[in-house]
Amino acid sequence: MTGCPAPRLEGHAEAVSAAEAFAAAVRPGAADRDRAGSVPRAELADFDRSGLPAITVPVADGGAGLGPRTLAEVIRTVAAADPALAQIPQGHFLAIDILSQLGTPEQRDRILPAVTEGGRVAPVLAERGGTHALDLKTRLVADGPGWRLDGVKYYSTGAITARWLAASALDPEDRLVLALIERDSPGVAIDEDWSAMGQRATVSGTTTFGGVRVDAGLVVPYWTAFEGPQLLGARAQLFHAAIEAGIAEGALADAAEFVRTRSRPFAEAYRANQAATATDDPNIRLRFGQLATRTRAAVQLLRWAAEVLDELGLIPAGPDTAAHGSIAVAQAKAFASEVAVEVASQLFALTGTSGTDRKYGLDRHWRNARTHSVHDPVDWKYHHIGAWELAGVRPPNHGQI
Repeated sequence: MTGCPAPRLEGHAEAVSAAEAFAAAVRPGAADRDRAGSVPRAELADFDRSGLPAITVPVADGGAGLGPRTLAEVIRTVAAADPALAQIPQGHFLAIDILSQLGTPEQRDRILPAVTEGGRVAPVLAERGGTHALDLKTRLVADGPGWRLDGVKYYSTGAITARWLAASALDPEDRLVLALIERDSPGVAIDEDWSAMGQRATVSGTTTFGGVRVDAGLVVPYWTAFEGPQLLGARAQLFHAAIEAGIAEGALADAAEFVRTRSRPFAEAYRANQAATATDDPNIRLRFGQLATRTRAAVQLLRWAAEVLDELGLIPAGPDTAAHGSIAVAQAKAFASEVAVEVASQLFALTGTSGTDRKYGLDRHWRNARTHSVHDPVDWKYHHIGAWELAGVRPPNHGQI
């Protein structure tokens, strides 16, 4: 970091414009980055310099103070160009929300100025080998005036190029905390061992903490967020919904371009004088119309859910308010996940066999959609939506809905 502040994006239109410029710059290299599966350092440096990492930082802390409506539009725009690049800052924006709600003045003063300069925070939360995704083995152990952190994390999206890490752990009383650590602290090791079939350029590999010293003032009592109604989970899930909607849009755009420039009409349509080109083929038009309609529905559902969260703010007024926000986002996330997978699969029915040629890289859309859509189960979202709509049963109070 140079210490020179990134530009401050003052409003919704300015932030979306910056996202559109970034998306236009990275779109041409998306297929090559997918093939390489390596850390997109240059592109992330451009993102960090764009001012986008600070759009949700409160105004009092030097940021733009923009809300879910803006963030959803920014991420959807980037995801349509490259969903791997869009996913990398997901945990960053969650960390900003956590610090805004739970952080002490000291913690905000230590972390948020770095964000306004273009630094990112990467929460490293998930672990492998437990009985479920939230079964943590990483521990925070007392060590003199501070703490020591030991453990292994996986799915460390964005950690390699972050300035700060926010590691979930259990304290000596088995309470959930976030330990804030500089990325280059002694004892931190981050591997590039991400081997999923999709979202390859996220390089969400393993982070190992081996006796990492943690400042006593940089431990956030994350468990307190879930002692009452909260929308941290819904705001994080909105980000994922934006990625899915963006994947659908990107896949649909690539399918349209392929049909216009490379595909041929089916012979039966050509011989019957129904189609001189693939864009005239009645069945291609039918299928494309269906996919375009579902994609736009996913985008509008995303925007509606984002507006709901904008109206509710970071801290909900009560449990029913929190439930309303969580259910709105669950609807957007579940639907967008299904649409992204559908469009990314059905595009081959539009493009024909030539669209499966690896040189075009169209398969990345399905691999990205399928990989990202199983981040958390869609079926559970529909279950909670149904319980709320039918019987007024609030969804569980955790970070994945």
